[in-house]
Amino acid sequence: MKKQYETVIGLEVHVELATKTKIFCGCSTAFGAAPNTHTCPVCTGMPGSLPVLNRQVVEYAMAIGLATNCEITRVCKFDRKNYFYPDNPQNYQISQLYLPIARNGYVEIETGNTVKKIRIHEMHMEEDAGKLIHDEWDDTSLVDYNRSGVPLVEIVSEPDMRSSKEVIAYLEKLRQIIQYLGASDCKLQEGSMRADVNLSVREAGSETFGTRTEMKNLNSFKAIARAIEGERARQIELLEEGRPVIQETRRWDDNKESSYAMRSKEDAQDYRYFPEPDLVPIVISEEWIARVRSRQPELRSEKLKRYRKEFDIPQYDAEILTESKSMADLFEAATALCQKPKKVSNWLMGETMRLMKENGMEPEDLKFSPENLARLVCLTEKGVINSSVAKEVFEKIFHEDINPEVYVEEQGLKTVNDEGALRETLKKVIAENPQAVADYRGGKEKALGALVGQTMKMMKGKANPGMVNQMLREMLQ
Repeated sequence: MKKQYETVIGLEVHVELATKTKIFCGCSTAFGAAPNTHTCPVCTGMPGSLPVLNRQVVEYAMAIGLATNCEITRVCKFDRKNYFYPDNPQNYQISQLYLPIARNGYVEIETGNTVKKIRIHEMHMEEDAGKLIHDEWDDTSLVDYNRSGVPLVEIVSEPDMRSSKEVIAYLEKLRQIIQYLGASDCKLQEGSMRADVNLSVREAGSETFGTRTEMKNLNSFKAIARAIEGERARQIELLEEGRPVIQETRRWDDNKESSYAMRSKEDAQDYRYFPEPDLVPIVISEEWIARVRSRQPELRSEKLKRYRKEFDIPQYDAEILTESKSMADLFEAATALCQKPKKVSNWLMGETMRLMKENGMEPEDLKFSPENLARLVCLTEKGVINSSVAKEVFEKIFHEDINPEVYVEEQGLKTVNDEGALRETLKKVIAENPQAVADYRGGKEKALGALVGQTMKMMKGKANPGMVNQMLREMLQ
């Protein structure tokens, strides 16, 4: 009988915090600037420069800790993690080993119909390193220190996950919580959320952990899922062949869909941690925790309950709208203006999501205002424009955030409700389509749709469809 194996997974998730300046200096954290322009003596590790802690970093870390059910460490401090690498300008990283800011938390994830608690071992604050850019043509490496000193929290889970589905559910839950808090944009493609996967396999039913490997260089949920499946298969194959799994750090190559060894963990650098001498311990009072707690926003679980009660929209709508804070904010602001929650929901879940998919966008990338969405809802509700014109107008709102009232007026898109003009057009349509008329009179209901279509075409989509339908039926009796 073939052996069954269980996968055991724990994650180290690095999240760049949304502060405007770095953790220990006043340099900008903005993404995408020219290399080495957001730097100073502190973040480039110049001798004699001293770090000064950014208070907002501590408050964001506390907010994430509270939202993930962690215990906040009342006296926490920084440590030096010593290692030598070109992207590490001081030859040490200021991090937290002995007294991290938060410990012993958890988040609940849902996969299928099951709810599972994923424990968080600890969460610590640290500074990011610079970024190496490898030029394969010249066989050289360049370093950009803009990212050096950008504030991070590292969230270390317990090895509680058993599949790639659980890992993705956990990452999505963390991303959602952190985005709701406004503590980070969590854009994997920009590196503001990164995950290292610690994975081992063991025979099903065994309580003993197997030898784990750590996988780095994972910058999308799809890459993480593929890397987990690939590494699981690789380790099982080794065990089946009677060969040992070596504890090592591996790098995932998403193009080749395979991983390769970077370095052995046994020979890993001894980081020689010691207390950071240039920073005093952080004393966190009950009052400070209470202040941060009082500023915590409404998270998704609370929003879901309120939406069902306050807006009377289906559970499905509420779940889709609250997946992203950006989408939820847009929905609430537009609804407050037009008082039509279901209509706003329909536009966001229908046309908005269709156009987002076509343009490869995330909810955070949406640029149109709730005011213009609310105006469009009011125009359609009052019958000023019909549904097909509304879709055309919405596309302009989506891309250019135009005022729909002004646009409809300027483009002459108002629905034609003039009965006399409509009757003349209908006479013409009936005269030009004798077969469709005969089919309808012969009992074929579908033929009416063809006549309505011809009328809308003749009137350039500006007729009132309900009026067209009613008048056609009367005229064909």
